[in-house]
Amino acid sequence: MHLAKALRRQGHEVTVVPLYLPLVTDGGTEDGEQPVFAGGINLYLKQQMRWFRHVPKWVQRLLDSRWMLLAAAKRASMTSARQLGEMTEESFRGVTGRQAEEWQRLMDWIGNGEKPDVLSLSNGLLNGLAVVAQKDLGIPVVCSLQGEDSFLDTLPEPWRERSWELFRENSASVSRYVATSEYYAAEMRKRLRLGEDRVVCVRNGIDLSGFAEQERVPDPPVIGYLARQCHGKGLHTLVDAFLLLAKRHGTVRLSVAGTTTAADDAYIAEQVRKVREAGLESRVEWRRELDFAEKVRHLQQLTVLSVPAGYGEAFGLYIIEALACGVPVAEPDDAGPGELVRATGGGLLCAKDDPAALAEILGRMVDDPELRRELAERGRAAVEREFTADVMARGYAAVCAAAVGK
Repeated sequence: MHLAKALRRQGHEVTVVPLYLPLVTDGGTEDGEQPVFAGGINLYLKQQMRWFRHVPKWVQRLLDSRWMLLAAAKRASMTSARQLGEMTEESFRGVTGRQAEEWQRLMDWIGNGEKPDVLSLSNGLLNGLAVVAQKDLGIPVVCSLQGEDSFLDTLPEPWRERSWELFRENSASVSRYVATSEYYAAEMRKRLRLGEDRVVCVRNGIDLSGFAEQERVPDPPVIGYLARQCHGKGLHTLVDAFLLLAKRHGTVRLSVAGTTTAADDAYIAEQVRKVREAGLESRVEWRRELDFAEKVRHLQQLTVLSVPAGYGEAFGLYIIEALACGVPVAEPDDAGPGELVRATGGGLLCAKDDPAALAEILGRMVDDPELRRELAERGRAAVEREFTADVMARGYAAVCAAAVGK
């Protein structure tokens, strides 16, 4: 919604259409301007049970209700990549696959209304819609890219290769792809076999009005984490680095916060066990779901933030949010996060998947207040200059204008 609101501030007309689930932002669940299309429950049941396509419309409307969809969203099994290989392939097939009824309803709604200048898709998994929009409705399509490769690469065969093939095939109907980092733009040009003009970079931005710099640096020092608590985000690497750092710094603490699913419980329990066996339970805090205000307070209470993701992450919004609060970061020199740290100058980098290397840069930052202050000031200034929602919107609008030939 940050992008849509910023585009509107700049004079553009924007209609936001929620897919799968009601729109949820940092401020909570949005009322939404339009109904939810391709509701997640109906989409799933129609995919898995052909007879469900013939149930009464009132049953389908009930399953598309806000409370029902939000309740379903809590079930990790419905969005597990390994279980949804077939659904992902059919999503790429759009109006020609098993999900055709749901997607055709959306395209009919678009076609029967006031024709937009451009259709913006929020992620590449939706590019099956580009075929209808471009060929049948004559609407150019701009599609955002933000981590699709890490999802698709976890799918079991044959759905992994089939999905990539359809992704590439549908790309012929996409005017421009917009990646969130130069790293990810280059990666997806390679994976989709497209030229530089077809995949461009517009970095994410945030609304700074909700973020304020911390009033004081915490004492004792606090190392923080803010992301989903899972293996891919590198929580285990940070826990191991903290255990090493705690041997040299008798008061340093660790504060972990972020979303979890049932699938993460065993992994999190293992991290808790390591901390307990090291006798450091009293110096580690574990928090799960945070609303926006709680997230900002969490960031403001940190000495340094670190989310040492072990995969090729496309961006790393937590870096921008931490810097907006005046908190420097310690990250692996890899992919989107490494690019962001270099672009902002707001942190230090180390080798990926290396707890000892991470502990070393964390120790430098904990020990050197002047270094932390310099990194924080430089990072905050870069965010204010280059990573706001308005900067993002100007870049995105330019891509849309190029797509429609204006």
